[in-house]
Amino acid sequence: MSLWDRILSIVTAAGNALAGVVEAVRTLFEGDPETRRKVAFSVAMIALSAKMAKADGVVTEAEVSAFRDIFKFPDDQAQNVARLYNLARQDVAGYEAYAEKMASLCVSCEQHCPLLEDIIDGLFHIAKSDGALHEKEIAFLRRVGEIFGMDEEQFQEILARHVHPSGANPYEVLGVSPKDDFSIIRTRYRVLVSENHPDMLVARGVPEELHAIANDRMAALNAAYEAIEKERRAA
Repeated sequence: MSLWDRILSIVTAAGNALAGVVEAVRTLFEGDPETRRKVAFSVAMIALSAKMAKADGVVTEAEVSAFRDIFKFPDDQAQNVARLYNLARQDVAGYEAYAEKMASLCVSCEQHCPLLEDIIDGLFHIAKSDGALHEKEIAFLRRVGEIFGMDEEQFQEILARHVHPSGANPYEVLGVSPKDDFSIIRTRYRVLVSENHPDMLVARGVPEELHAIANDRMAALNAAYEAIEKERRAA
């Protein structure tokens, strides 16, 4: 059974309640943590992106198309994905309650759960697909981040990777200070690269369909480090 078939089975079992989908993820894959991670991540990405699309009060066909362009899935699974996406759009439950349920599925139980950061990064990826990030979308993402246990510093690191109207601040992207010695910055960069290696994403349950998110993240990290290195050499 494919990942998408498993997700469809959950939606079918849960009926029309989005909260029921989350509980189904928790119970149906209790003894299979790897599948649970993959399904939980996919459900979170689909449902929260659908909620985010309503942040400005209207869901346009362009937003739906952008979601489908970014979240790659087999053609024969389009109906399965659309069903969950539409369920999330129509569900009366607020996104905050849903985000809280998704946070409870984080398998690491860490304050800075890597899987939850992957979800926020993915939502940023989707939000900016139309060429702009709107204030209401950023407010939505910040609130989801808070529910996921992220402090403002961590959120700003993620934000800096995606929003830089005056040019990206490489220090913010890496989460370091201009006052830090270069050896500290290099160590921080290497840790981030290690944490975001494709093998690590697989271990966290990020489906291959969304590894483009990791590619964007790595590009931002590499560009930030190269900018700082160039700056320090010129000093």
